[in-house]
Amino acid sequence: MSSSSKALLTQIRSLSTDLERYLFLRSLQDRNEATFYDLLLSHPQDIMPFVYTPTVGEACQKYSHLPLRTRGLYITANDRGRVLEKLREWPEKRVRVVVITDGERILGLGDLGAGGMGISEGKILLYTVVAGVDPSECMPICLDVGTNNESLLADPKYCGLRQRRLRGRLYEELIAEFFSAMKAWQPHTLVQFEDFANTNAFGLLRQYRDVHCCFNDDIQGTACIVLAGLLAGLRITGGDLSQQRFLFMGAGEAGTGIAELIALALNVRHGIPLPQARKTCFFMDSKGLVCKSRLQGLQHHKIPYAHDIPHISSLAEAVMELRPTGLIGVSTIAGAFNEEVVSLMAMMNSRPIIFPLSNPTSKSECTYKDAMRWTDGRVVFASGSPYPPLTWPRPSGNGPPQHMYPAQANNAYA
Repeated sequence: MSSSSKALLTQIRSLSTDLERYLFLRSLQDRNEATFYDLLLSHPQDIMPFVYTPTVGEACQKYSHLPLRTRGLYITANDRGRVLEKLREWPEKRVRVVVITDGERILGLGDLGAGGMGISEGKILLYTVVAGVDPSECMPICLDVGTNNESLLADPKYCGLRQRRLRGRLYEELIAEFFSAMKAWQPHTLVQFEDFANTNAFGLLRQYRDVHCCFNDDIQGTACIVLAGLLAGLRITGGDLSQQRFLFMGAGEAGTGIAELIALALNVRHGIPLPQARKTCFFMDSKGLVCKSRLQGLQHHKIPYAHDIPHISSLAEAVMELRPTGLIGVSTIAGAFNEEVVSLMAMMNSRPIIFPLSNPTSKSECTYKDAMRWTDGRVVFASGSPYPPLTWPRPSGNGPPQHMYPAQANNAYA
């Protein structure tokens, strides 16, 4: 470690809060970009939690009140008819990657409007840290189409458009203009959809995936990382994917995206037809178990998982009835995997798979410590945000305690 990096890390660790660390690193990025990236590339495990999840969630919530220089491009509802002109004003003439959000569903925090810029600015760093893309070729964008967050609309310091969100035709026309402008300006650029609400996310992906190089990180990125985590976990639990049964807490874009990729893997690897493969995945939403008797009121992305089974109201009851081998949390309900639920999983499985994936940490369905405690250390665990390692007694009871490091299943790795 260089003396300058060591001094910077010491200074960062001496700060009182993670938000202060975030602001220190943003200031360093503005003052000395080379030093910032040198530190980020040489110490990603130390720095990424402060520039991305979980700290970036708080930064997005307070974005309008923080002393920040915005590093991305805002395209607003008022820019209709001149989106191409705005893109061409960007100082870098070669862009390989765009991360774009409309701020409606930031992590598990909901509609943060123009504060969503923080998520694009944070996520774009991963293309440099993990993929080695030159930061000058990475572009964060926030579509500011208004917000339905009453506290933001009433905030005199709010930096975005003070209006209700665009919906319907006007919203669709702005998105269409953006993609048309991208094709004219940078036709071979990857566009990553980030934290769009499911009211728009699925439709936008269907509309543009075959005509532009793009993907949705919450539907597809999360899915590929979680599937990889599940396959790795099966090396510990034994058995193969076709022998598993997964229960999801939360039935939004992340959850159904994961389930669809699990079903596709079962189809490709084991020859199981997709409709049958989908029957290995079950969903709990705010109204209980997604099932056939609820078909009439279900959103379209839940319908393939509305199996012909009785309705169940509580998660604990669903675990008892369905006997899943894996429990996956995408609900943003902190503590949803309580002691009763986790203990039931441990009673039914010698090595229960428990993935509380909701971000930031404050929204996680359970902590690593609780999952270890309630399963007597037998859990196969991965979370959306990082947790610190634990010192844990060895199963034999002999020898010094072992250091247990929790896995992280975050779409950052995609």
